[in-house]
Amino acid sequence: MPNASAQPVIGGGWFEALAEQFTAPYFAELKAFLLAERSQHPIFPKGSAIFNAFDLTPFEQVRVVILGQDPYHGPGQAHGLCFSVPSGTPFPPSLANIFAELKRDLGLPVPNQGDLTPWAKQGVLLLNATLTVRAHQAGSHQGKGWERFTDAAIAQLSARREGLIFLLWGRFAQQKEALIDSGRHYVLKAPHPSPLSAHRGFIGCGHFGQVNDLLVAQGQAPIDWRL
Repeated sequence: MPNASAQPVIGGGWFEALAEQFTAPYFAELKAFLLAERSQHPIFPKGSAIFNAFDLTPFEQVRVVILGQDPYHGPGQAHGLCFSVPSGTPFPPSLANIFAELKRDLGLPVPNQGDLTPWAKQGVLLLNATLTVRAHQAGSHQGKGWERFTDAAIAQLSARREGLIFLLWGRFAQQKEALIDSGRHYVLKAPHPSPLSAHRGFIGCGHFGQVNDLLVAQGQAPIDWRL
């Protein structure tokens, strides 16, 4: 659960960027909701992993943003990075399709594990719009305040950084485009990688190669997408 102190433990630069959120009334209400939920239900991910995306990718090191909607709600799956699962956990279908597109796009072998931490450490912010979920109940923590918090994170990146690459997969993520200044950043859109939509354009989108082309064009190192 988020630290109850005045300054929550969150990755480098993020507290400064989001200070107004931590002191806003809605965030106190969100913390109270999470305390009540945790007293009655298993909640994913564990408290120390809720801000994992921010911890692994400090504000000034963000280069690419991938937006998800909700943590995985099965035991042992969610660990604070969208689409990612801990090593040794079977791939959820969307992650399997992400790896299929990586193989098609860049010729990379399908990894033998689904922990995307190496991407996060290279500047890929793997951000879910909602950062917690009740076990076995998808979407159960939506509308409780997390979206306001993560929208603020996106807006701060848009306002204070330049040349970031936002990957918006699916209708939900694409609604966040309004938060992004397309004059300062790159926005790549595709259908969601879920089995329901992956073959309507996610497979074949070429986003991984495009990200690296855009980074190199800015004089940056490409992302090593291998795991």
